[in-house]
Amino acid sequence: MSLIYDLHCHSNISDGLLAPHEVVARAARRGVTTLALTDHDTIDGVASARQAAQARGIELITGVELSVIWQRRTFHIVGLGVDTAEERLLGGLERMQQARHARGVAIGERLERAGLTGALDGAREVAGAAQLTRAHYARWLVDTGQVRGYEDAFKRYLRRGRVGYVHGDWVELEEGIEWINNAGGIAVLAHPLGYDLTGAWLRRVLDAFTAAGGRGLEVGCGTSPLPRQVAQLGGWCRRYELLASVGSDFHAPGYNARDLGSAPQLPDDLPVIWQELEVNS
Repeated sequence: MSLIYDLHCHSNISDGLLAPHEVVARAARRGVTTLALTDHDTIDGVASARQAAQARGIELITGVELSVIWQRRTFHIVGLGVDTAEERLLGGLERMQQARHARGVAIGERLERAGLTGALDGAREVAGAAQLTRAHYARWLVDTGQVRGYEDAFKRYLRRGRVGYVHGDWVELEEGIEWINNAGGIAVLAHPLGYDLTGAWLRRVLDAFTAAGGRGLEVGCGTSPLPRQVAQLGGWCRRYELLASVGSDFHAPGYNARDLGSAPQLPDDLPVIWQELEVNS
């Protein structure tokens, strides 16, 4: 049986659509054999996902996706194989959830002032019990017919420089990686081509990332699926002697056409991250 890894995905505990056990069930149907649930700044869905994974015969790797700041820019660091009981990590995630709550409310207030009446309450209804995020505002904008789709919502209202954008009070890059390392995990730079960086800027980021103890790079990305992009990321992986990871960055069925298990395959010569991860069975 061929092994299919997906080490970056989201549930409705953060900004995904499906509950953790539904994410696992969908992954199983799509042939995924090893999965990491990596919700934004929370591990609250891991226990449910682990139970579902055991029932489905899927290996589950504990994960989280941290939002971090470096040089006044936001980056995402996936932590894989973290100890979900490690106190400093738990304290850090609580701090991040407070920052996310404040940001979510501020986004709604900005959109309301821009004339989008009901934005805050509407996004809260979409989010349900989850922490309020830009993705929930995007879904509200789509559902109410004010934009053509999710990408249009971000382009018109939610990305940097738009009326609904609010800078997050995230943890610094070095501290976020320290949380992951202290919890026994491996820090992975998520979707490296998703930050609109020049080659020189990406090199600076990777210099800082590796100096801080980062050890992995998403090479097989759902957000960068083209062969030339995979080849480019493989080159960066070799240059910095990083462990290659794969992840669809799945959020919901039909969301940007990325589904579980859909990340492109890695070049054969790259060292893969799962060989160093302790799998929770």
